[in-house]
Amino acid sequence: MIEVDDEQAIYRQLERSVLASGWARGPWDPEAQHGGPTAAILMRALEQLDDLDGSLALARVTYELIRPAPLGELLVQARIARPGRRIQLLEAELRTPDGTEVVKARALRIARAPLDAGAQPAPPPPGPHGLEADARFAAGAQMYVGGAIEVRMASGHFFERGPASAWFRLRRPLVQGEQPTALQRLVAAADFPNGISAEVDWGEYLFINPDLTVHVEREPRGEWIGLEARTRIVRDGVGIAEAVLHDQHGRVGRSVQSLYVARR
Repeated sequence: MIEVDDEQAIYRQLERSVLASGWARGPWDPEAQHGGPTAAILMRALEQLDDLDGSLALARVTYELIRPAPLGELLVQARIARPGRRIQLLEAELRTPDGTEVVKARALRIARAPLDAGAQPAPPPPGPHGLEADARFAAGAQMYVGGAIEVRMASGHFFERGPASAWFRLRRPLVQGEQPTALQRLVAAADFPNGISAEVDWGEYLFINPDLTVHVEREPRGEWIGLEARTRIVRDGVGIAEAVLHDQHGRVGRSVQSLYVARR
């Protein structure tokens, strides 16, 4: 269980904004956040929108990573763009204090299915218990990977090419004084398909995702989120990374990223 009174949370809530600490830092720019924490903090804003009687479930969320989200203060706004009893469209965004939009989210809430068609959850990858944490990401480093979220590889290797499976668990509170919700934990890990299943060399290429779409079949249970990930980059095409998402009981959804690929 995460210690919610830890002052080293990823974010701190201010009156009308959040303050991103170094634990949100990503791999591409030392002054910019990883996509995982920005996805989670916007999920928090979406979850705070009134669901009336709780009959709707979040089924899909798409994030547009318009600009690198800087560390420091960011404004968070959310709204119900299309109300409804069966289907709702939600929107949220992160802005810098001067009003520049950096990340936008659009989500669907759908009435829960009143039946069971017999679908069985796919089994999760092996682990996470019994797997060693990836030693290349020191727990004390002031960055998201390894410092704020734990990574345990189940197959493949983080810096080697090809499909891979891994388990992720938040080490720190998303927001100081709060326990992260199931959906916040899910999207905090869902931005990693391109990172664990790279098809090009980290030292020679950038493969940055300007978007992230997460489909949710059911809310995960427990702290661990597993990804079975694969990246495809075809000649003269657009790179795509995708993953099946699991908790320790089986499949919970899927995430997909478009990739901007270029030599460094």
